[in-house]
Amino acid sequence: MKKIFHSFGWKHCMVLPLALLLNIAANASSHREAPLIANDPLADNTDVYAFRSPDDTSTVTLIANYIPFQLPEGGPNYYSFSPNVRYEIHVKNNASTTGDDITYRFTFFQVNEDSTTFFNIRLGKQNLKTTYKLEKSINGGAFTTVIASGTVPPPNIGPRSIENATVGLGTTYDALMNAAISTTAAGEKVYCGPADDPFFVDLAGAFDVGNFRPEGNTTNPTKDGLARFNVHSIAIKVPIKLLQKDGKTVDQATSILDGSFVIGVWASASRQQIKTLSAAGTGSYSGNWVQVSRLGMPLTNEAVIPIGSKDKWNTVKANTATEGDFIPYFKNPELALYMDDSQFGGAVPSMNGLRIQSKSLGAFDFRNGKKGLYGLKGSPAVKGTALDDAIFGTILLPDSTSPRAVDLLPIFYTGVPNLIPYQLATGKAGGSPLAVGKPFINNFLPTLGDMLRLNMAVPITPRNSKDFSSLGIIQAAVLGLTDARYTASGTAMQFIPNMDGFPNGRRLEDDVTTIELQAVSGVALAAIGLWYDDYVPGTTPSPVTPRLVNVLSFSAGVTHNDTTFKSSFPYVQAPWRGYDYTAQTRF
Repeated sequence: MKKIFHSFGWKHCMVLPLALLLNIAANASSHREAPLIANDPLADNTDVYAFRSPDDTSTVTLIANYIPFQLPEGGPNYYSFSPNVRYEIHVKNNASTTGDDITYRFTFFQVNEDSTTFFNIRLGKQNLKTTYKLEKSINGGAFTTVIASGTVPPPNIGPRSIENATVGLGTTYDALMNAAISTTAAGEKVYCGPADDPFFVDLAGAFDVGNFRPEGNTTNPTKDGLARFNVHSIAIKVPIKLLQKDGKTVDQATSILDGSFVIGVWASASRQQIKTLSAAGTGSYSGNWVQVSRLGMPLTNEAVIPIGSKDKWNTVKANTATEGDFIPYFKNPELALYMDDSQFGGAVPSMNGLRIQSKSLGAFDFRNGKKGLYGLKGSPAVKGTALDDAIFGTILLPDSTSPRAVDLLPIFYTGVPNLIPYQLATGKAGGSPLAVGKPFINNFLPTLGDMLRLNMAVPITPRNSKDFSSLGIIQAAVLGLTDARYTASGTAMQFIPNMDGFPNGRRLEDDVTTIELQAVSGVALAAIGLWYDDYVPGTTPSPVTPRLVNVLSFSAGVTHNDTTFKSSFPYVQAPWRGYDYTAQTRF
């Protein structure tokens, strides 16, 4: 359920049950992605990130962004966190428990320091000055306050408001951001406030039925639909020992893929069910808290869940039984229809390079509604592998018409285990995908829930390394399959650059749009030895065929953010300044 209403004229005090608003109808990882939340921007959760901190690898940084498409010049009432929304970041670290294992809850407050002016900042005083209280719950227990009064920086209005010592605050915006970083007694660092929107995507192309414009197209160049827009970020830098289920530090991990260091992260926003408006123009809230927005994996509600289920998706808590209602959309995703020439592939020319395997190794068809690997179910070939019914076969091979339950469902709903067949084809005996291969991912936390899963034991790829890539785990797979530094050791476990990238967590730099489109096109299947149709075992000299090259060469157009990222916490860049950038300078 969602609540969208604010701009009505009321002659009498009126109480509106939230349920009466369900019929009010309505794009970015999760910006305005569902009809109801599109009309409630202060509660709209846009993106979630989770990564080992590049400058302090004993910690993990969690970021949840809210309030999409903020014009930097959007005064006089600039966007801010709402005092009437409950913002939460949820962490799961134990698949055997129910509910959250850790929850961070943020409550915001606002005051006007000078109500005699229409300016947001004047003579050193701020209006709509925002602070917050942070509470924390562990293992479903009571919430305790860990920061009683944190500071939220003001909007980055312009030089007179921020830097001028007479009429403004007499400081710099970087100084305001640094001053707003608080530290809990347990050692978590926290930043809440405005920031550049770090997500990047060709929005116009994406929603014009996948009409992506590749980089270098001078006739109709690609455009970052989020360039020079701001969001509000909640960032928490957490010592790994506080997130690991047994309180271990990362140097206690048994390997770089130690499964006990996997966490799942999602964020939410909730509102109370009833808002009461009075003739005086004031309002109050009452009733139970209702979740109105949620986000774990990027683009799930945006591009996987169909429009008729998007509002319901936002109300469902991660890892609950109702999550099962959405599983069919991952087993046979709509996007796959546009990568299949027997369906609508020819209708979307920009995705011509993306084609799903229909006869991988001459036998396996992963197009929607086909068998995929189901023909192997119960056979001796899968015994002892993840596809064995005694292990996870009931989830991964559920029936003969759910081909993508074997790859897309784990990526989004369980994480990917370091088990056969989910290892790189490097070193696999006889070229069999069911042989032991080279490990490259283990973010397995089998809760059947949409979360961003991160194995905190995986080392980082330095941002200044020549191997660093915004293609995350896809690039790690490419290196692991083709680079002699990694192929020479066969099936031995070793760190491959970008194993710390999406979908093993999500770094700010990761190009999740391209990665997810490549994944829908079957690139993960190819990485484990289920090659594209133009590879014929025993005939084709190399599995690196034109079809594989086409998929790996595909780009969603915009491949990087429109500005840099900070080298230290909170890593998100300062918000764009309203005085410097207007709507006209965006295009």
